[in-house]
Amino acid sequence: MANVKRVRLAANHSGAAGCYFVAAELSRRGYIATLTVRNAKGVDLLVANKFGTRTIAIQVKTSQDSSKYWLLGIDSETLLAENLFYVFVNLNGLEPPKFHIVESQIVADYCRNFHIDWLKGTNKDGSARKNTEMREFRDRTNVYLDAWYRLGLDNGMDDASPPRSGATS
Repeated sequence: MANVKRVRLAANHSGAAGCYFVAAELSRRGYIATLTVRNAKGVDLLVANKFGTRTIAIQVKTSQDSSKYWLLGIDSETLLAENLFYVFVNLNGLEPPKFHIVESQIVADYCRNFHIDWLKGTNKDGSARKNTEMREFRDRTNVYLDAWYRLGLDNGMDDASPPRSGATS
């Protein structure tokens, strides 16, 4: 196994792998995760807690290496909702993948502000940078690494018991 060489995946394969890894990790944690059809705009996974009392949508972005930045489109600045989250995945070569979990509002703000600052800079030749639809999200200090709690799927409930109804005995 030590002589196994990692193969660079096509973009659609790495994206699919990222979605499946996220779904598997959520299932491993006891949540109900289902992949959407591949052309669903802005949503790759629908996830519910085991009691069905909270449902969220997840957009998955995947990088094949261990970098801490991911490329997004301009729609990342406006694609936001209280129940929409991003899971940024590092496939990490042959090592286990790493997951960075971030609320869509944080991603939108970051992408917008990062792009504004980027436009203020110059190219290597000193010329002004031109506007582009490409955006970038970074987690250099691992603030969002394995931050599954940010999804709010547990809502402070004990895993052993279902949510209480309003009735008292």
